Amino acid sequence: MSIELIRREEDGTISFGDFTLETKSKVNDFEFCGDLYKVKSYYEITKLERNGLFVYESVPGTAVEHFGVTDKEVSFVVKAAEDVQITLELEPEKEYKIFINNTNVGKMKTNLGGKLVLSVELKQSESAYVTVVKC
Repeated sequence: MSIELIRREEDGTISFGDFTLETKSKVNDFEFCGDLYKVKSYYEITKLERNGLFVYESVPGTAVEHFGVTDKEVSFVVKAAEDVQITLELEPEKEYKIFINNTNVGKMKTNLGGKLVLSVELKQSESAYVTVVKC
């Protein structure tokens, strides 16, 4: 599986990352909807920043498709070679419902910095649909 490191989707979302890369690759200053994005990705980690601020990070690396953000929700499809831990930057000290493949897996509260950490169980190159909804 080899994708562009970051690209626009017709539905108004972005896709980014490539967990099959052996060496770190990055794209700086990718313009999307008036914002500048930076992505770094390879088999160990995938990281996305918007206007110099943290947005998404996964360990190990992932391929993320249709990453969309609204005031109430973050949703995306994630693919990886194995189970993955994902950190998202959201609103500080807010509660969110987590859905994986449309199954409610519980509520989590962000910390003072707005970080939310979740785990997604994946088999080899399997994908999962993740939705994080503000309560």
